Amino acid sequence: MFLKKLTLRGYRNYDAADVTFSKQINVFLGENAQGKTNIMESIYVLAMTRSHRTANDKELIGWNQEFARVSGLVEKANDSFPLEIILSKKGKKAKLNHLEQKKLSRYIGHLNVILFAPEDLSLVKGSPSVRRKFLDMEMGQMSTLYLYHLVEYQKILKQRNAYLKQNRRSGKLDETYLAILNEQLAAEGAELLAQRFSFVKRLQNWAQPIHSDISQGQEMLTMEYASSFQVTSEEDKEQLMKDLLKQYAKHKQREYEQGTTLYGPHRDDIKFFVNEKNVQTYGSQGQQRTTALSLKLAEIELMHDMTGEYPVLLLDDVLSELDDERQTHLLKTIQDKVQTFLTTTSLDGVKKDLLHHPRIFNVRSGHIEMESE
Repeated sequence: MFLKKLTLRGYRNYDAADVTFSKQINVFLGENAQGKTNIMESIYVLAMTRSHRTANDKELIGWNQEFARVSGLVEKANDSFPLEIILSKKGKKAKLNHLEQKKLSRYIGHLNVILFAPEDLSLVKGSPSVRRKFLDMEMGQMSTLYLYHLVEYQKILKQRNAYLKQNRRSGKLDETYLAILNEQLAAEGAELLAQRFSFVKRLQNWAQPIHSDISQGQEMLTMEYASSFQVTSEEDKEQLMKDLLKQYAKHKQREYEQGTTLYGPHRDDIKFFVNEKNVQTYGSQGQQRTTALSLKLAEIELMHDMTGEYPVLLLDDVLSELDDERQTHLLKTIQDKVQTFLTTTSLDGVKKDLLHHPRIFNVRSGHIEMESE
């Protein structure tokens, strides 16, 4: 798939912008604070209905603007359709083929994107919440079923936490109502666990040879889905649900005292091992970066495997963070295969011989101008 056109109205520092892209590599050149990352963010918003930089949609609306609109034309092997996101003070609307989608879960997945920014290099050494977000965002694009169960899980989790917190203050607990919440949460949690175990295993299968190649055969990458309680990937959904219910029963008093749910997918993590050593704890910065790069490149292949289409790749000022070897591996992997958007202040540090016929755009003060090809 690729994004053929992008139109912005009232988005951040863009009053108006209309851009037509290459199917291969699109480079946005410009000094810092001119709007390069805003372009990347707008493509991400078009795909995911939300920003990767802020949870407050109002920040995306330009100064003195009533609303912001991001629209684009997506082309796939056998299809072509418009997408549109409208953000206002009242909320947001998502349109697919000009039809408003009442549920965002029915919109997400029509444009698949993988974002690789400098902060993604901290995917390995960052907090568990960063890796959980990584799982949810990537899996949600590939599977509407996962996204549905994630939304349901988060909704019930919010209800259960609110109930525990409320009754911690009042000192009263309706056991029947809590049992209903437990059953519902455990059922959705079991669905997420089963799909996450499968996803991490498949991601490892793609990431292992990539990591070995980057490290010239010196390193072997393995991954482990780390649940907040003792559970294995061999268990079926029925058993996973029983395991969750046991945790709620066993730690009922502790959860009641703390007013929150202490066990489940919202507390889980992924562990990475290089040559059987935990790379998060004992790995060098180079090993951690190689692991992060391997994961991103593996995502591209896994997404193609699961959806039948290669995703759009967003490289936001990340090439300058990679040494020549890792940069070469990245560019060779995506060459003539994945539509890529790349931001940089200069092409001086970029291996230009690996950029095949890039379409270059100069960005200055919220204006985009294409260089003649």
